[in-house]
Amino acid sequence: QVQLVESGGGLVQPGGSLRLSCAASGILFSIYTMGWYRQVPGEQRELVARITSNAITNYVDSVKGRFTISRDDAKNTVYLQMNSLKPDDTAVYYCNAYNIFSHRDYWGQGTQVTVSS
Repeated sequence: QVQLVESGGGLVQPGGSLRLSCAASGILFSIYTMGWYRQVPGEQRELVARITSNAITNYVDSVKGRFTISRDDAKNTVYLQMNSLKPDDTAVYYCNAYNIFSHRDYWGQGTQVTVSS
């Protein structure tokens, strides 16, 4: 059974930082492209950051220079370091695992990030 379990969300003031973690089980983690997406009510889920199996990263323009995605294949975990947070970053953040060979993907349950003073 595949599980992606996110943690690290919460309430933070503008300008603050959070680090999200996503621990995966039930997959051969090292071959998966891992991504962080976010969604606000009434809007489509958007890709925030993605990291391939060989550590190539890409980011949505709005988070470039503020967010950093990384992975630890030994721990089957992907991270999202979020700095200089803005109210517009408020959303539910979801972890995604995508297999480029089978085209199967899996989602975590989401973690709420709220940026507010």
